[in-house]
Amino acid sequence: MKHREFVILALVIAGVIVAGCTQSPAVPIVTPTSNAVATPLAPTVQVRPSFTMGDHYLEKSYSFQSEKDVFVEQFRVDNPAWGIGFDVLPLNDDKIYCWFEMKVTNMDNGQSQVYGYGRENGFDLKNQIPMYTTGPYKLEMKGNRVKVDVTAAKRNP
Repeated sequence: MKHREFVILALVIAGVIVAGCTQSPAVPIVTPTSNAVATPLAPTVQVRPSFTMGDHYLEKSYSFQSEKDVFVEQFRVDNPAWGIGFDVLPLNDDKIYCWFEMKVTNMDNGQSQVYGYGRENGFDLKNQIPMYTTGPYKLEMKGNRVKVDVTAAKRNP
């Protein structure tokens, strides 16, 4: 009788181990799966602001044929609810050569921010950037093999 109890106890312990009901900190338990590919986590989606433009401070098209092309514009903003928008048209089928960069500088406090297309700026052809401070501004723009329509204007409510 004692022999039978020992065998039953050994079978229960073996069953617990096989079922994975014990923890072993040194060896992780890997459960084999089918050949299905693991579902990746949802990518972080950056919410882009969307607004309509009102009265314009600047509305102009620029064409950048080489990396040496530079344009500078200055204007004064009188409304804290304003924004900058730019639409990019690549002029070359090979997008690696097409890029645009705009440095926006507040002339009162010297703060600046860079926005753009291509290189490390992403490849969104349409961009809108909300701005919140009044004062004189300078846009320094450079690029290569792109046509860019730039608008700086009050944001409509």
